Amino acid sequence: MLEQDRFLHGFALLLCICLGSLLSGIAVSEIPLGSKLSVGESNSWVSSNGDFAIGFYNFPDQPKQFSVGIRFNSKSVPVDKQTVVWVAGGDVTVGNNSYFQLQENGELVLFDALQGEEVWTSKTSQLSVALAVLRDDGNLVLLNENRDVIWQSFDSPTDTLLPGQRLSTFRTLRAASQNYVSSLYSLYMNVSGQLQLRWESSIIYWSAGRPSHSNLSAVLSSDGSLQLVAPNLERFWSMFGEDHNDTVRFRFLRLDVDGNLRLYSWMEVSQTWRSVWQAVENQCNVFATCDQQGICAFNASGSHVCTCPFHHAVQSNSKCLVSSQHDCKPGSIMVEHANMFLYGIYPVHDFISLTSLDKCKSMCLSDPSCTAVTFTNDGSAKCRMMKTQYVSGYSDPSLSATSFVKRCSDPLAADPIFPLKSPPQAYKEPYNICIPCLVGAASGTIFVFIVIQLGMGFYLYKRKNIYRRLASLAHSRPGSKCLIILSFTEIKELTGNFSDQIGPKMFKGALPDKQPVAVKELEGTIEARKFRAAVSKVGSIYHKGLAKLEGYCCEFDHRYLVYEYAENGSLDKYIENPTLAERLTWRKRMDISLSVGRAIFYLHTECREFLCHGNLKCENVVLDENFEAKVKEFGLGMLYGEASSRRASAQKDVEDFGKMVLTLVSGFKEVKDVLDWAYKEWMEGNPENVVDKRLKNEVDAEELECALRIAFWCLQADERVKPSMGEVVKVLEGTLPADPPPPPFSCLISAREVEDTSESGSESLQYSMWRAFSG
Repeated sequence: MLEQDRFLHGFALLLCICLGSLLSGIAVSEIPLGSKLSVGESNSWVSSNGDFAIGFYNFPDQPKQFSVGIRFNSKSVPVDKQTVVWVAGGDVTVGNNSYFQLQENGELVLFDALQGEEVWTSKTSQLSVALAVLRDDGNLVLLNENRDVIWQSFDSPTDTLLPGQRLSTFRTLRAASQNYVSSLYSLYMNVSGQLQLRWESSIIYWSAGRPSHSNLSAVLSSDGSLQLVAPNLERFWSMFGEDHNDTVRFRFLRLDVDGNLRLYSWMEVSQTWRSVWQAVENQCNVFATCDQQGICAFNASGSHVCTCPFHHAVQSNSKCLVSSQHDCKPGSIMVEHANMFLYGIYPVHDFISLTSLDKCKSMCLSDPSCTAVTFTNDGSAKCRMMKTQYVSGYSDPSLSATSFVKRCSDPLAADPIFPLKSPPQAYKEPYNICIPCLVGAASGTIFVFIVIQLGMGFYLYKRKNIYRRLASLAHSRPGSKCLIILSFTEIKELTGNFSDQIGPKMFKGALPDKQPVAVKELEGTIEARKFRAAVSKVGSIYHKGLAKLEGYCCEFDHRYLVYEYAENGSLDKYIENPTLAERLTWRKRMDISLSVGRAIFYLHTECREFLCHGNLKCENVVLDENFEAKVKEFGLGMLYGEASSRRASAQKDVEDFGKMVLTLVSGFKEVKDVLDWAYKEWMEGNPENVVDKRLKNEVDAEELECALRIAFWCLQADERVKPSMGEVVKVLEGTLPADPPPPPFSCLISAREVEDTSESGSESLQYSMWRAFSG
């Protein structure tokens, strides 16, 4: 608890809330159209009771980056404790001279003066907004002439809930970003009535409520309780803080950066925020709480700490990685760690089996890809095998688990270096030395050497200056979200004048720190403002299944994107090349399908705003050094003005995903040529005929059936029966069954037929789709 108090205090101190807002903030009941907040003026809009204010703020370590947020403003709360409870655009930051305005058309706009464009809007320009109000409960609302709520900040929470604020179905709280990287921790209200804490979207490490009620919302009450309630206010679950029913003026519920959900109350006497409840009592039970810093344990004072117990672990950039066994020539041994539970985090898919401790240990020792195992000896006899260097977990004397970590039996003997004896020198007759010859040769050599050194020095000086600028850009560009902004000259420099082409309009390059990158050339006709807005949005997205955007170039008619580099290239070359195809085992193909599915699901539902890929295909899936799939070039439809509804965009991604799955199963790149044949073989009970002939006898029959069913469902011509990406992922994970799909092209319906579809027919179709994906 003391640690949390220190964390809250430090976090509040970091928020350099502009002190000028105390002087220029005005308590107003209404905010008229045209009202503006600006970084330079340090003004704010204040609720009528003075308890909340909205304005610009920044952090001491980012003095030129600003966000717009709603914060506590009461005089009873010191400035350094006035916590921010809502941020416009989530992680969006802007530079000096930027502004936040309620425009005359009724739209809230955050304008970044540095980029010269709008980076966030409320999208209410067509909804007849007449005014705005910052209510006494901290809710910023836009109203029409009839005082109806058109938009409200309570409907788009960031990491905090205030009393009276609801988290409805499919809504998400996401922990604040750290080091410019979006957090993987989220609080999610699912359709079955469960409130879930999740890491990424696949790991649920805490839940509340029973999965038997739909259309529930989570709401924080003013008396200090968190409840799950139905629309009629019937309560299905409750938890209470330590000070429940006490007289407390301010409370809030926040998903903290450490992945724990906490309820805070303001203590008037001590002038501090105190945590009165937390979802996960043992912080070490928060999944990946130490991330890549090792194993979670508790010290003598009761605080959790992250340690690296792997004595022969690879230590780089403060990461705690299990050592790789690829170059372990003398053989491997298993190092025992009692009372320790381990799990893999990148990826998270461990292999679990029921066996004995000795068998668990020997299975890992005999498997070259195994890095560690955990045996749970609490009666379940589960053996958890990890095949990744990224291992986390927790340790406690009360844990009934034993872990074994593989390492070389003699790390120093992996690549021994023996001193080499110099060969015996043969006796040679002495030669007469020509002194003038030596002087002349030496003078000439020295002169040539000096000329070469001067030339190289001049070249390296110019090159070093460019590299210095490249290295500093990520830290010196306010509002860039750590995206490196490059000139065309610098693009040519880091790609070696485009000397290494690795794909269509794609080149390999390297940053000054030797980090390899992939540089994608785009059309120079893309409007500069649109280009910068798109890359700013895409650059703020992080997911292990998405290729990270590192930087960009937008200079004159040059448009380039700089991505992280994937060592093994794009997926399509492994499909087309018979030799490389052998590396695409059945297991790997299914892993790629699931990884890509999760990445697209993340774009559709986990980002601050919906984002589609728009061009998902094997060419846009790359494989890193561990052969893990990453999706690249997502969100580029924004660059070309491709406007379509959210539903249509999502269904396009679903269809493209179905094509990719069928390609991975069959080995045929052009799916349209084999779709009817594949479906016919499947219907006749011969699914194995569809499988890529280059695969050996390693295909899992159940996985094949699942993959074909989901592919055929994704490729349905009738868009009303296509699944969502969330349903697709659940089917591939094995947590949701899917009925046999109809022929993908048997449901072709003309526009007139759709319009003439009876209400009962529509209901029947919807019921069929629901039955197929709910089991």
